[in-house]
Parts: sequence; C-alpha cells; structure tokens
Amino acid sequence: METLALVILVIAVVGVALVGAVAGLVVTRRRKPGPLPDTHTDVLGTPTADPEAPPVELSSPPATIEPEAPVEPEAPAEPVAPPVERPEGTASRLVRLRQRLAGSQGALGRGLLALLSRERLDEDTWEDIEDTLLTADIGVAPTQELVERLRTRLRVEGTADPREVLREELLALVDPTMDRALRVSGEGDEPGVVLVVGVNGAGKTTTVGKIARILVAEERSVVLGAADTFRAAAVEQLGTWGERVGVETVKGEEGADPASVAFRAVEEGRRTGVDTVIVDTAGRLQNKQGLMDELGKVKRVVEKQAPVTEVLLVLDATTGQNGMIQARVFSEAVDVTGIVLTKLDGSAKGGIVVAVQRELGVPVKLVGLGEGADDLAPFDAGAFVDALLGG
Repeated sequence: METLALVILVIAVVGVALVGAVAGLVVTRRRKPGPLPDTHTDVLGTPTADPEAPPVELSSPPATIEPEAPVEPEAPAEPVAPPVERPEGTASRLVRLRQRLAGSQGALGRGLLALLSRERLDEDTWEDIEDTLLTADIGVAPTQELVERLRTRLRVEGTADPREVLREELLALVDPTMDRALRVSGEGDEPGVVLVVGVNGAGKTTTVGKIARILVAEERSVVLGAADTFRAAAVEQLGTWGERVGVETVKGEEGADPASVAFRAVEEGRRTGVDTVIVDTAGRLQNKQGLMDELGKVKRVVEKQAPVTEVLLVLDATTGQNGMIQARVFSEAVDVTGIVLTKLDGSAKGGIVVAVQRELGVPVKLVGLGEGADDLAPFDAGAFVDALLGG
C-alpha cells in the first residue's frame, strides 16, 4: 500500500510539472514581440548587415551650399522731368491785352468822356478833368499838357467828337513812335544779353520766366541766369520757369556773388550758341546805394563776355509815384533801356505808362496782364488807349 501510494504521489507531481511547463510555454509565446517592419528610421542604431547585400552608405558627404548672390540695392528712380510746355504766341497775347485792359482801365476813359461831353466846359469841368488824370498817375506835366491841348482843340473844333479828340491826344501822349522792340539778339554769333532789374515784390523773377516763354514761342533758344542769389526761393522759382519750357538755368550757391553767376550764364550761352541770355538780378531797395553799385558791377562783369543788349526795369503799375522814384534810381545805376509794367490790369492807374516814359525817356515794352504763365504781352500804344476809353 505504501508503495502504491508513493507511485501515485510521483505520478501526481510529474503531472503537475508537465501542466506547469505547458502553461509556461504558452505564456512565453504570447509575450514574444513580432518582427519589426522594414521601415526602421532610428538613425542612432546600426541595422544588422546582410552579408549578401551590397554595402549601403549610411550617410553621404554634405552638399556644398552655393553662396547667395548679393542683392543689388535698387537704384533710385530717375526724377521725371515735367512735360515741356508750348507757350502762347504773341498774336493771342495782344488780343487778351485789349480784353484785360478794357475791363480795368475803362473807368478812366469813361470818366473823362463824361466830363468832355458836357454841354458847357467851364473851369470847374476842366479842373475835374485834371483831377481825374492826376488820380490815374499820369503826372503833373503830362496832365497839364493834355488838358491844354484838349481845351484848344475842342474850342477850335466845336463840333468835333470828344471821344475821337481824346483818343488822338492820349495816343500822342503815350507816343506810338517809340521803338518798343526787344533787343534780344547779339552781333554775329554772340547771344543777346538781357538784364532784368527791379525791387523785390514787383514781379521781377516771374517776368524773367515769362519773357523766356515769349522767346521760346518765337523759336528762339534761351539760357537763364539766376543771379538773385540772396533769395533761394528766387533761384528755385526761376529754375522751375526754365524747366517748363525746356530752358537751361545757370544757378549759384545761396549768397554767391551775383556778378559771377551772371558771368557764367553768359559764358554758357556763348558756349552753347543760344540766341538770348536773360539774367535775373537781385531785387534791391532803391535807397541802398551799395546794392545799386553792385548792379552796375553785374553789368560790367557781364560785358566782359558779351555786350548787354537790353536792360529792362520791372515796375509795379500800382505803386504810383514810388514807382517813379525807383525808375530814376535804377536808370542811374544801369542805364535802363525799357520798362516792364506788371499788374497793369489791377487798377485804373494806367497813367504811369505816360509818366515813366516821360521821366526816363525810354519806352514801356512789356505789360503784365495777370498771374497766368502767358499773361505778359508786348505793349501796344493803340490797344492801350482803346482800353483806357473802354473799347
């Protein structure tokens, strides 16, 4: 019995051992991981080499990086030049001269005609006529001369038309026989040289630009000289006038010697063979003799290059007797050859045309009619007198 029990015990132990072994085998097979796919990406590890596979380079030498070409900075855009304008011709300017003057100066003529058309021309009437003429800045001597001639003619020609008599006498006073042509041409191959003088505020620099437009409209070549070096604004303003019509402007530094700028302008005009050089001089207060002497210096220095063919004095037509003082002083300094009256359409004081011509013995050659670029016209005695009479 004991032997049988021992055998049974051994069999039981062996059986339990077999069962445990089988169970352990099953568990082990379940926990074993499957093979990894061929998409291994771990760069830190080294894959097992296949002895029959060709060697594989693990890494290639780094590619050479081409240096980037330096980026060139964009060049600044060239400034776009303003379009060159085509100035208005002389014929149309004269038409507008009549229109503009008729609107502003007609009051003088209408007042005179109303007085001369009275049935009885007594002393009081003639005094009123004198006052009207003096108010228009004709001047004392020309007024007395005109009144005397009117009295004589209307007394002798009792039935004469007062308007026609007044027109004839005013025309004689303005003097249509004066040579009003601009001398803008030099001798031979030399350019004409025009000096423009006047006090600040009279419109001198603007007048230079407008004269350039008149000459360009007549197919003439021009160089401008910005010799008003004491005012930077004047230099820039003149340069703008030149650009608008395709004309070169010779400039100097602010405060530079005006005579040297004028000299270089004429020198450039000779070098390039232009027809005319126009020099804008500094605006002067007429009571500063040192500055007036400098104007004389400008003229002398310029004439070392070429003769000055024209000296134009710019006057504001509204300044009256103050304008007459300016005219006298400038004439003594630089020998004025012609007058430019600006703002003539701005008041009824057109009589300054007569007064300044009598004072200087030189003609009014140009008149300013307004603020427009082409509002400068050659002075026409007949058109002016017609405008005074209102038609």
